[in-house]
Amino acid sequence: EWDLNSREKLLSYAQNAGIQIDKKPNKSPYSMDANLLHISYEGQILEDPNVAPEESMWRWSVSPKDAPNESEIIAIGFKNGDGVSINGEELAPEVFWSKLNDLGAKHGIGRLDLVENRYVGMKSRGCYETPGGSIYLKAHRAIESITLDREEAHLKDEIMPKYASLIYNGYWFSPEREALQALINKTQERVEGVVRLELYKGNVMVLGRESKNSLFDAAYSTFEEDSVYDQKDAQGFIKLNALRFIIAGKAKKHK
Repeated sequence: EWDLNSREKLLSYAQNAGIQIDKKPNKSPYSMDANLLHISYEGQILEDPNVAPEESMWRWSVSPKDAPNESEIIAIGFKNGDGVSINGEELAPEVFWSKLNDLGAKHGIGRLDLVENRYVGMKSRGCYETPGGSIYLKAHRAIESITLDREEAHLKDEIMPKYASLIYNGYWFSPEREALQALINKTQERVEGVVRLELYKGNVMVLGRESKNSLFDAAYSTFEEDSVYDQKDAQGFIKLNALRFIIAGKAKKHK
């Protein structure tokens, strides 16, 4: 339907086709897309990036100002990089996300206001509610911090913008996305354990994380005296890493 190039034409088409649209009287609704992870809003006053969204626009979450005055502590369990349980209860994916969304919405978590760079060239302002996803991101990062090798974690972070761009631009079924997916899946094989978080008025705070696959070793990490790490081992390491600066410094002296 190539002539449906405005919100009013879309509403008229929906009305003639018997499609129910929830909107304010005499006013076009925001452009909204919703799924299990988030709901997005575009259009109307949001087309001015300097105008704050109306409080009535938000459909899922309470304002952080109106969230409970008491915080809530939860625990998310992971296996192979996927969230599988909340507070010790194993849940199917759709139930897991629905419950996490309810928790986030209750505490005013996950409201975003950002300006995007569209694939076709223009900038577009949009607002999002991602309550469960915002909690999940903090938790997933926390469990990765103790289960991923340093260089493995850095490599994953380097490719994530490319991976996100492919999905944003509609290339889910592309061979390059599948190749990156294989690498990401490999990094998640040992991402298993439990993360405890505190939810409070729009904030998600990590309280602790534990895993049978943890690479954190207190014997090496302690700031107290230990018998495992010998500070003298760093001497050669420092000399080798500083060698290029020493050579460059000598070269400058000869100029």
